[in-house]
Amino acid sequence: MSIIVFLFLLGLLMLSLEIFLPGGVLGVMGGLAMIVGVVLAFRDYGTGGGALALFVALLLVAASVIIEFVVLPKTRWGRKFYLVSAVTGVATAPADATTVTGRECEALTVLAPSGQVMLDGKRYEAFCRDGYAERGARLKVQGSDNFRLIVSKSWI
Repeated sequence: MSIIVFLFLLGLLMLSLEIFLPGGVLGVMGGLAMIVGVVLAFRDYGTGGGALALFVALLLVAASVIIEFVVLPKTRWGRKFYLVSAVTGVATAPADATTVTGRECEALTVLAPSGQVMLDGKRYEAFCRDGYAERGARLKVQGSDNFRLIVSKSWI
């Protein structure tokens, strides 16, 4: 009996530690410990004892899931582990290559080789063919691909 209780507690502990070390390894190991405990209960105590152990295991897993995903995020300590704010932003539509090719833009960030440029008062993602461009550098738009401008320092 003590080994079954030990496996259940070990499984519950591993499932609880999954909050701190995400990745699934501890969760799988905890689940396996509980399954081994249930199998041992079926072996040692028959169908009635095994069914009771299975019920207790499912109850413990359900309780840990409810605590982890319902109760813990509402606590001050738990909010440190969960995302509570939304990420907002505005996506800029890609520039039309035919209208911007050959035009001048300014580097808003260091391009090493990617960064952001300002063109016609709009901010665009950019890729510098020269590999590196300082913030504030005047650049020439060579073209565009998917969602970024291709720029270079050359003024040929």
